[in-house]
Amino acid sequence: MKRTTRFIAFAMLALAVSACSRSRIPANQDTSAPTTLRVENQGFLDMVIYIVPSGGARFRLGTAGGNSTTRLRIPSSYIFGATNLQFLADPVGGRRTPVSNGILVSPGDEVTLYIPPGS
Repeated sequence: MKRTTRFIAFAMLALAVSACSRSRIPANQDTSAPTTLRVENQGFLDMVIYIVPSGGARFRLGTAGGNSTTRLRIPSSYIFGATNLQFLADPVGGRRTPVSNGILVSPGDEVTLYIPPGS
């Protein structure tokens, strides 16, 4: 039963990760503003967050503590105009590593990644 509960929790995490949202910067705002990933980790486990550009190799952005909100800067070297990116949340001490669906990210955007409780 515990294994089924864990599977459901990670399935929920995968769905939440795929439900990323972003906010566009207004036309009059400075486009040199940093591009950030806001991670709302409502789960108990800390998560190591990676960016996965379309090339496929992952790059570590940082760690999002359990039951907290963390902002991580996305390096400008990964953003070329509107760029399709995926994000990977690797639970510290966990077995599964869900990956988000692709999302278009532009310079100055803030992407939000939700990790639900029980993950």
